Amino acid sequence: MQIDQLNILAVGLNAEIMAVVNRLINGHEQWKGTTVCTIAEAIAAFSKEQYHIVLLCAGICEETASQLKTTLAGLSPATIVIRHFGGGSGLLESEILSALSQHNIRLN
Repeated sequence: MQIDQLNILAVGLNAEIMAVVNRLINGHEQWKGTTVCTIAEAIAAFSKEQYHIVLLCAGICEETASQLKTTLAGLSPATIVIRHFGGGSGLLESEILSALSQHNIRLN
């Protein structure tokens, strides 16, 4: 599948870290990022817009991640949900590009 713009929803519980993640995502010309700091905000944002990738960031425990994945899969099974472990822009970009490659998604 080819897309013109990659829509990314990033969910994390640390507002300062999420501000950095937001800046890194939206620093890419073909990426559009939305960042939220609660699970409720994530579900609300996901219900309003189609996202290709959901990043689970700082503060999201495994149990919450599992519940969120199940909820999001019920709303949009094609959305890719991955963990972002931090480490700066290079790692973030690598995680996203790897997920796109694994799902045969290419940016135009």
